[in-house]
Amino acid sequence: MRAERQLVDYRDSWGSADLTNHRVAVPRKIAVKPGLLLEDVQSGWVGVVVSLETIGGMRVIGLEDRYGKVKKFPLGPGFLYEGQPVSAVVPARQPQQTKPQISRSGSRAVESAPSRTARASRIWVEGTHDAELVEKVWGHDLRVEGIVVEPLHGVDDLATAIAAFGPAPHRKLGILVDHLVEGSKESRIVAQALQAPGARGNVTIVGHPFVDIWQAVKPSVVGIDAWPSIPRSEEWKKGILRRFGWPHETQADIATGWKTILSKVETYTDLEPALLGPVEQLIDFVTLEP
Repeated sequence: MRAERQLVDYRDSWGSADLTNHRVAVPRKIAVKPGLLLEDVQSGWVGVVVSLETIGGMRVIGLEDRYGKVKKFPLGPGFLYEGQPVSAVVPARQPQQTKPQISRSGSRAVESAPSRTARASRIWVEGTHDAELVEKVWGHDLRVEGIVVEPLHGVDDLATAIAAFGPAPHRKLGILVDHLVEGSKESRIVAQALQAPGARGNVTIVGHPFVDIWQAVKPSVVGIDAWPSIPRSEEWKKGILRRFGWPHETQADIATGWKTILSKVETYTDLEPALLGPVEQLIDFVTLEP
């Protein structure tokens, strides 16, 4: 076999201006699927889709947060995806394919296969941007296998997070870490995390050499010869966007910049091999039956 999002309250952008001449934008529809990361605008609850069911004649989805707690919400408007308002809808039935299809990850797509119920095992990545990239390229494979990818928003307290997860043979944990190179702060964090209770044999941690997941996108895909070198004194993502000549001052600018980069990724061939291997390794690990 071969996802950092910035929350933007779109309501605040109206300010106190006269709305008489404004048309209210209709949120685009997005089909729910296991692993899709959504935020409920009203409550602020952020989680991945783990269920779709009918309760009292109403279609509802279950959103599981990073601590494993699930809350249910009715389908329809009122959600954010990648910082944008969306309306969650039931996925349309796909027409039967007459020819074998290849997924974005390069594996053979399982035609007309229903999404598997989410396993207890999980894949963790450092941030929302990481999760969105993995979902875009490996989403088909993950849905077929019932694997949910969750963003950690940093690994500084990774050992505590692993212990809280409670890894076991039937509840494995695969973790992707940014900039995991010998002698780095990340390498020391990983060594400590692997000593957490239950981690032995049930947790695997792999990494890539890039400062940020953005760098895992091949430069040619973004239209450059190489990713710019950013000094440590400068915030990396803002520095990248500044050198691109793109807006870079706010978190909203960063979110927009990433959305532009992600839109250029179509298949695994748009990513560096140094990311492909680790992700494949994690998927194989968490799908191996005990």
